[in-house]
Amino acid sequence: MTVRMRHTRSHTKNRRSHHKLAKPALSKDSSGNVHLRHRLSKITGTYRGRKVVDLSAKIEKLEKKVKKVSK
Repeated sequence: MTVRMRHTRSHTKNRRSHHKLAKPALSKDSSGNVHLRHRLSKITGTYRGRKVVDLSAKIEKLEKKVKKVSK
């Protein structure tokens, strides 16, 4: 079977020119840390100025888990 409607390379590249990725929109919170928009800061655990996640507890839990696995 032969290809009847073949696209040229330039036509294919023109079509794919809109497939480029956009840069993520970044924001700075009040402490100056950069984070993705509409998401909490992974460094401070705050969202819109409020403390949402206690990151110190998460870090302690992770350290405990690592110690248990390494034994």
